Amino acid sequence: MKALRLAVLALACTVPLLASAQWIYLDKSGRKVFSDQVPPPDVTPDRILRQPGMRPAAAPAAPAEAQAAAAPVAAGSAAKGAGTDKALEAKKKQAEAAEAAKKKEQDEKFAQARTENCTRARNSKAAFDSGVRVVRTNEKGEQEVLDDKQREAETRRLEALIARDCGPR
Repeated sequence: MKALRLAVLALACTVPLLASAQWIYLDKSGRKVFSDQVPPPDVTPDRILRQPGMRPAAAPAAPAEAQAAAAPVAAGSAAKGAGTDKALEAKKKQAEAAEAAKKKEQDEKFAQARTENCTRARNSKAAFDSGVRVVRTNEKGEQEVLDDKQREAETRRLEALIARDCGPR
């Protein structure tokens, strides 16, 4: 019987210790939340009223005093938010610069390809305009000489390529 009384007494003494491991904080809407777990990260330190290991305040602060005390903390947290925005803006600028560099590289490759196509088309057109016989290899691997009709069609095609690739950029 004595052991039972001792166990009940020990249990009664540990209950207040368990209750002291409570978190008390104000949520987004200003309601008090009692929990045995750490508040979520969006709860700022000035909204935590009690945490484990923290001694309760002697007397609650007056509302005006609480607002005055919270103002510097809020300004500090706003500065942190602004710092986060600066970091985000820096990342955005870096991504935009990388995208611009990539686009510039693609534009340079495209311009180089246009220049090469222009040079090839002009050389081919010069060969067609010189009157020299032009020989092609067909699908069977046989060589065939282009007649006047085929030469004219190929000349028109080359002129279109020159207009597209050698024209103003």
